[in-house]
Amino acid sequence: MQSPIRKVLSTIQANQVKSLLMGGQACVYYGALQISKDVDLLVDSSKANLSRLTNALNELKADRIAIPPFDKEYLDSGHSIHFRCKVPEALGLRVDIMSKLRGVEDFDSLYEKREDVQLMTGEQFSVMSRFDLIQAKKTQRDKDWPVISKLAELHYLQNRTAPTDLRRKFWFMELRTEETLVSLTKEFSKEAQTFETQRPLIKFALQNDHSSLSRALAEEMILIKELDKEYWKPLKAELEKLRHEQRIKKD
Repeated sequence: MQSPIRKVLSTIQANQVKSLLMGGQACVYYGALQISKDVDLLVDSSKANLSRLTNALNELKADRIAIPPFDKEYLDSGHSIHFRCKVPEALGLRVDIMSKLRGVEDFDSLYEKREDVQLMTGEQFSVMSRFDLIQAKKTQRDKDWPVISKLAELHYLQNRTAPTDLRRKFWFMELRTEETLVSLTKEFSKEAQTFETQRPLIKFALQNDHSSLSRALAEEMILIKELDKEYWKPLKAELEKLRHEQRIKKD
């Protein structure tokens, strides 16, 4: 992990900010490389925790670089607040803060399922669970979908010899490659029939119908992308309103 990122995470930890590392850096932690020079954090938006976060950002000499303002109201409605660090150890590093995500549980529930990490250098931080990270990555952005596939595939390959009910459910619901889904349904055919009602494309894996399975996976992705677009429509409208008001003030 690059030293600027460690500097941000160690500062967050030193100020006892209740937070979860997510985004590209969390994907790197789980082995699904995604090029990202930002630090994305999900935070508890309580008054006390935001106060601790403010102290950490001040230590990092982090300036807000875009709308909306750093305010609990905007965090709780689903907006991301963007900062740029000026402290020499993390100069230029962008930090994005959120407290609410589409398609996942509330912060406290996510925090309960976190992974706590301690680096050999002593820095400590908490990472969003792999299961929740995959849900959070289901966005309208094309670049997120290969990462989702990789995260699920790696988990299957690493744990297929020790399948639990929870793991099998995760694999049936989240795997996104035809070959692996077909292999999974052959290995756990009885469970596959159960999960077919929750994820209809499983039937194509059971039939070893790669062509139909490929189309169904693509259609599933398109549907989720559309849901994400709908979720962000009012938030984008609110941002545009803030930009307009900002322009008027400058004029």
